[in-house]
Amino acid sequence: MRKKKRKRKKKTKQTITRAVTHIRLIEANPGKLEALDQLVAVYLPLCQQYTTLFCEAETSPDKYQETVFKTDLSDRLHRVAIQQAAGIAKSFRTNRANAYQAYLEDVADYAQAKAQAEGRMSAFKRREPTWTEWDLPVLRVPVIQANVNVVVLEKSEDSTFDYWLRVSTLDVGNPLRVPVKLASYHKRALEGRTLNASTTLHKRNGVWWLTLSFDEDVPLQTKPDAPTVGVDVGIAHFLTTSTNKAYGSFHGKMARQHKHDREKRRRKAKLRACLEKKGVPKGKLPSTSSETSQRLSRHVKQEINRAVNALVKDHRDARLIYEDLNVASMRFKARVMNSYLYASHLGHIPEQLAWAAAKQGMAAHTVRAAYSSQECPRCHYVDRANRPNQKTFKCLVCGYADQADRKAAQTLAGRWGDRKLAACRSTSEVKALLMTRHEAWKQQNQQRIQDAGPPVQLSFWDPPEMFLESSHE
Repeated sequence: MRKKKRKRKKKTKQTITRAVTHIRLIEANPGKLEALDQLVAVYLPLCQQYTTLFCEAETSPDKYQETVFKTDLSDRLHRVAIQQAAGIAKSFRTNRANAYQAYLEDVADYAQAKAQAEGRMSAFKRREPTWTEWDLPVLRVPVIQANVNVVVLEKSEDSTFDYWLRVSTLDVGNPLRVPVKLASYHKRALEGRTLNASTTLHKRNGVWWLTLSFDEDVPLQTKPDAPTVGVDVGIAHFLTTSTNKAYGSFHGKMARQHKHDREKRRRKAKLRACLEKKGVPKGKLPSTSSETSQRLSRHVKQEINRAVNALVKDHRDARLIYEDLNVASMRFKARVMNSYLYASHLGHIPEQLAWAAAKQGMAAHTVRAAYSSQECPRCHYVDRANRPNQKTFKCLVCGYADQADRKAAQTLAGRWGDRKLAACRSTSEVKALLMTRHEAWKQQNQQRIQDAGPPVQLSFWDPPEMFLESSHE
């Protein structure tokens, strides 16, 4: 009898994948989990070898790469390790490439600003951008991202357990069968669902956990003529909308906790450096990581999730427009600000926003974020000096003034449907397009500019009333 080929369900833009996490593997037979420990002890180093190989290679990571390293794993487990390493390396190389491109653009911007500053009375105080090579990924947490070739979830029929997890091990031909007991909330989440073939096994604090997933189709409920709402991402407020609403903040208690934890980790780092100079073995050196830092990270992400849920609840009938944020390329001059940037988990916000919108059947789109905080919405002039401080936006040319985050959100909303801006491939092209639009605005308003008086540096005087007639207080 000819075996029928399993048909895969086609995914659409409104198909979301839900994960069912925190399913603890039962220690009914300690020997079974010991076999799983022996498996990951061989699997993880192999996955690390291929991750390093893919990251250092000149070509793109290939999950169908021919085997290179020798291992005691079966061919199927070997292939799973290659596929997992290819995914990790692809993410690493994409983030690094984006960060390096942003660095090159910062260098070009620095050179242009330095050339413009030549001949001025004031000294050029801007710091030249520097590039620090990224460290290669290091796999510390035992994780197996498996498919049906090595891990199969079987329904239990004649036992008190809900499922049996059949795992291929180092002993070829003798798979491991681990019982799986679902909690009540796991059963409610999986009721009537068809599970995906892929599963994830990971070990934390000496306990093995299982993650399952299933696909769900959510119909799009946003109407074509729905109003657009721009969403700006920041540290002062996690989310600020063009409707003048703010959600969440890293300031206050979380900022104080982060400051305390940062000082604690710095003291540990100094102690570790002193002991290392004295010749103390690395295995006996104190760790610079802390449980408080991990708790703070989870707390920040929870606050972000609450802020996103509140935003989605307040704008159910709107089309959300948010920035295509690349946190990996963001840098501040001060180390303290960079520390706050990483602790605020801004990169989690766009992901959570896209997920929450898809879950509710809302339309959400990304637009280019380049110069959205520096562009004047009236004359399109772009300059860092348009932001005299973190809270205020004031255009140097036309005098348009507004709250900075609200103005950025309105700019993002206006970029939806801008095909010329979407066609730009780099931030330099975005700036050139905006400056071209600024020159066009100057030509149209030349008479009004002449009536305003001789050219002066507008940042040091109050702009004429005719330029403030549409500004927001």
